[in-house]
Parts: sequence; structure tokens; C-alpha cells
Amino acid sequence: MIRAVTVTNYLGESKRFELAFPEKSGFAVQSISGLGPSKADINTTEISTNDGSLYNSARVNSRNIVMSLKLMFTPQIEDTRQDSYKYFPIKKRVTLLIETDNRICETYGYVESNEPDIFSSDETTQISIVCPDPYFYSAGSDGTNTTIFYGVEPLFEFAFSNESLTESLIEFGEIKNETEQTVYYSGDAEIGVVITIHAIGNVRNITIYNTGTREVMRIDTDKLEKLTGSGMVAGDEIIISTIKGDKSITLLRNGIYTNILNCLDKDSDWFQLSKGDNIFAYVVEEGTTNVQFKIENRTAFEGYSYGIDCSGYFFENAFSA
Repeated sequence: MIRAVTVTNYLGESKRFELAFPEKSGFAVQSISGLGPSKADINTTEISTNDGSLYNSARVNSRNIVMSLKLMFTPQIEDTRQDSYKYFPIKKRVTLLIETDNRICETYGYVESNEPDIFSSDETTQISIVCPDPYFYSAGSDGTNTTIFYGVEPLFEFAFSNESLTESLIEFGEIKNETEQTVYYSGDAEIGVVITIHAIGNVRNITIYNTGTREVMRIDTDKLEKLTGSGMVAGDEIIISTIKGDKSITLLRNGIYTNILNCLDKDSDWFQLSKGDNIFAYVVEEGTTNVQFKIENRTAFEGYSYGIDCSGYFFENAFSA
């Protein structure tokens, strides 16, 4: 069940709408449409000699989220109406964070309309948000999954318990020393990853494999040397994003970011995670022990199940002004 919706405007200002306690925000959420999976376009070709048609391709349309809100006196209804203009500015980008019983996800969109019914005795407003990206993405403390290959995985958390003053029982981290790892993905749609390669010494020619799909990505450090004056040296960090619409390869050196897309082999593939186990490995021609390697990914969901849980709150009271 949906617990709360948080909107963040283009200035970074946020408003949280708790469905069971509308007096906190001044808005009572009456309904939200567009939270389910978006409609797909199926493209087919008809053949004159055969019955039916042949499948060509498919694509998912953009999402349209429509929120119906009842305005409450906090302390004046006009203040609440003006709040809706502030947090849902026309044609501006907003981020929606939706909290349910077992999931916290977010998406972004652009406000298409904000239509208040000003002269009604029970004033409401209907807000339409067009989301170019049809998927929701995991958010919150567990929003990003990190897989460490070679490096230090942090383990220390608060609150902690020290069971002994003489033995070393508290783990601050675990040193990983592997060149192959499995990334488990539970999302509904394929998604890209962010690969971070940190060098603690000289490294030469890096090749990354998706062993399941046999896809390969190669970074030529000889080209890197021609482009920047040196190959991959201690302190360098290469950041690879394979996220659709945001693909990039960047070198971070001495606090300066440099686009090194030209250092990618022309036959390289842009990895995408599919549901289930995704096995990745990397090989370095020289300096394997000088590499700290990790993969980060979010989870993409097609949509939410509908429903409102008011935790015993009497809705007639919530909607009274």
C-alpha cells in the first residue's frame, strides 16, 4: 500500500504528502493515476499471403502521472493553493518519491498542468506530470546496489556491540581480492551500470567481460596516454556509465574530469543488467593488484500496485476543510 509521496521541485525544495495524515502537508491525496506499467507500442508488419502479422519491435511510452489533491486550511486555503504552485511549477522538472510497505522508488517528470477549482466549496486541484522515462527506480538507503570486486567493502554500522575488550571482534571492513563477481538484479526492465576503476599504481589495458552474454568492453591505456599525457597511474579513477541516455567514460585525475570516450575500443559493448544473475569479470594486462574495481546499479520497476492504507485514519475527517 502507498504510504506517502514526496515531491521535490527544480530548486530542491520538497513537500511530503502522507496519505494517512493530510493535515501535515495541507493536502489530502484523493487519487493518483499513472502509477501502473505504462502502455507499450507493438510494431508489426502484415504479410499479404499469411494470416496475422509479424512482430517487428516494441517500445514503452512515456508515463503520465495525474494527482488529485484536496486543499486544506493550514492556516488559510489560499496559502495551500500557492504551495501547490511552488512545488508543482508549470513546465519545470520535479522528482516524485513514492513510499509503499515494501518499496521506495522515484521517477522524474515535467509539470504539464496544475488546475485548481478555486470557486468550489471544497477546493481541489488536479496536477498532471509527464514522465519521459516510463520506469520507477529504487531509491532511499538501499537504492543503489554496490558489488565490490577488488577493494575494501565497509562493514561497520551503528548501533554496534563490542562483546570483548581483549579480542578483535568488530569488523570495520573486508578486503576483496577477486576479478569475477555475480551481480544479482531483480528489476522488471534492463538497466545500465556505473563501473568505477580506481588505480593505486600503474595499470595497462583493461578488458571487462559479461560472461553470460559474451559482451566485452576494452579501455586502451595507450590511447589514454596520447590523449592525457600518461596512461592510468596511481590516483586515477575511470568511471564508466552504461545507463541509456547517460552513457559516458570519464577520467578523474587530480580533481579534474576528462572525457575519454575515444579510449574505448570501437567494438566494445555497453553492458545492461537483465533479471537474475549477471556475471562480470575483468582482465588487466599489467597491474592487476593495482586496481580497485566496483559496479553500482539501481533497480528499474515497471510500476506500483494501487492502494491507499490510511492506518485507521477516518477519510471523511481527512477531506473536511
